[in-house]
Amino acid sequence: QVQLVESGGGLVQAGGSLRLSCAASGRTFSSYAMAWFRQAPGKEREFVAAIRWTSSITSYADSVKGRSTISRDNAKNTVYLQMNSLKPEDTGVYYCAAQIRSPSKYDYWGQGTQVTVSS
Repeated sequence: QVQLVESGGGLVQAGGSLRLSCAASGRTFSSYAMAWFRQAPGKEREFVAAIRWTSSITSYADSVKGRSTISRDNAKNTVYLQMNSLKPEDTGVYYCAAQIRSPSKYDYWGQGTQVTVSS
């Protein structure tokens, strides 16, 4: 069983930065890709960024492109999301997800970490 544990969330003023981490554990970890999603109050969960585990090819939502960087450390089985120039609309619960059994579905999820950006 794979477990994903997020950390690094918190309260930050607009314009500030946060670095989220997602540590994967449980059996020999191998994934097709890992990603970050977020869910704001009253809204559906949305894609933020993803990284292919072997090629490191990345993709971003337009809303965070240019302000965020996703990266991974294979040795630590950890993926990071560096977020800069944060805006109040970035507020939400950020979830880490992994494609383990199939490259077409994120089938493992973390419990989420709260990010709150004050204006």
